[in-house]
Amino acid sequence: MVTSTARWFALAALCFCTLAIGLDGTVLSVALPTLAQDLGASTGDLQWFTTSYLLVLAAGLLPAGMLGDRFGRKRFLLGALVLFGVASAWCAWAATTGQLIAARAALGLASAVIMPLIGAVLTVVFDEETRPRALSIWVTMNALGIPLGPLLGGWLLDHFWWGSVFLINLPIVVFGLLAVVAWVPESHGDRNRRLDVPGVLLSATGLVALTYGIIEAGERGLTDPWALATVVAGVVALGGLAVWQRRAASPLIDLDLFRSRGFTGGALLSTVASFAFFGLLFALPQFFQAVGGQDAFGTGLRLLPVIGGLLVGARLVARLGVRLVVGAGLVLMAGALLAGARTGADSGYGYVAAWVAVAGAGLGFTMPPAMNAAIGALTPERSGVGSGLIQAMRQVGSAIGVAILGTVLNAGYRDQVDVTGLPAGAGDAVRDSAAAGVAVARRLGDAELLDSVRRAFTGGMDTALVATGLVALAGVILVLILPRRRVRPAGGEETIVLAESGV
Repeated sequence: MVTSTARWFALAALCFCTLAIGLDGTVLSVALPTLAQDLGASTGDLQWFTTSYLLVLAAGLLPAGMLGDRFGRKRFLLGALVLFGVASAWCAWAATTGQLIAARAALGLASAVIMPLIGAVLTVVFDEETRPRALSIWVTMNALGIPLGPLLGGWLLDHFWWGSVFLINLPIVVFGLLAVVAWVPESHGDRNRRLDVPGVLLSATGLVALTYGIIEAGERGLTDPWALATVVAGVVALGGLAVWQRRAASPLIDLDLFRSRGFTGGALLSTVASFAFFGLLFALPQFFQAVGGQDAFGTGLRLLPVIGGLLVGARLVARLGVRLVVGAGLVLMAGALLAGARTGADSGYGYVAAWVAVAGAGLGFTMPPAMNAAIGALTPERSGVGSGLIQAMRQVGSAIGVAILGTVLNAGYRDQVDVTGLPAGAGDAVRDSAAAGVAVARRLGDAELLDSVRRAFTGGMDTALVATGLVALAGVILVLILPRRRVRPAGGEETIVLAESGV
């Protein structure tokens, strides 16, 4: 265990790695219109720029954690950072949509290695006393990419060519490489474990199919046969993985982890928080642009209260400990989201900023202690694959949140927008999305249509926020039913479950 101030320098290195991933995820959305024009990308191409990244990320999380445990986490982290930098440069200078899709897939692979290994290294570097503070800083850095991506991306697109939005990763990667070499210690898990090839194949198939099916459900609707079939296939593969893990001599996942209520509760609660928060972040940028008329830069500025609230919440967690904090955080998130459901097309930004900041504070209360409960239940030997499992659950939770809440939002918008009297093509475009509706209304100079689009989108968003708030309330119920007792993971030290601290 690192006991000197070097651990905080190591944390800085890991935070820069995380920031690179966060920026990459949000900056792409700003560049999509430009990519459509400059690369001649179709709607399907634009979807695959994101989907290729997500699918490879989902497939790689669990194997990457296990391989890091076996062969060295620092070594794998350095290799993933190099790949991330190379793939970012490849994205910047891609000449065709196919090249960009392939480069995004490479970025997904690098991210799949970086994400679980950061959690594994935090387990080794920080002890139970300092880990909550470190996790608060890490979660905040993870969320910092949300407003910074549109801010930096919007500015770069205004002054340079579209490839520049990917090149901003390079200086971060270079610093991350130098910092990891200097400050992050090498660590291993069980070096004698054999590679669980059937487990890897089943986990990759299950997570890819489930993630893809959820994405398709968000695009086609929750009742689409193809989306449902893909989701079912993913669930079946993951069920097969669970069965195989009980029989495998060297299983990819130690199912005994789920005997620890600290791990299970923390992983589930961080997944609930990811579901709610990323569903919120799916709706807000569209609200600011379609209803408020903001550009990408202005949207990034208006998302800053999320970070402000998260910072406040994280600081209070560090001062108060975890007693009742997770439950309070979910209550804050639920209250903020339900208050946000009262947002109207004419609501001032002050009201929106207030409930968004409270939602961010709720995340700051919830995510660090929930992840600390899960990570704290891991032994150093299994921290890589355990952290990969936590990240996989959060990734699926985020995808489900975006898909379900996006479907709810779009259904509400299409039911409420008035396209009476419009030509068939224009009416279909208006119903396709609020952004297209605003463009049609402005092209036609139709103030009534513009007002209808904005009010319909706000109505759909409000319905989605109610659903998101109810999910957060379900997390409060989960906190309440967690038993208040200690558990001792096999071969590890006694760990306090989330509820033991009074939640």
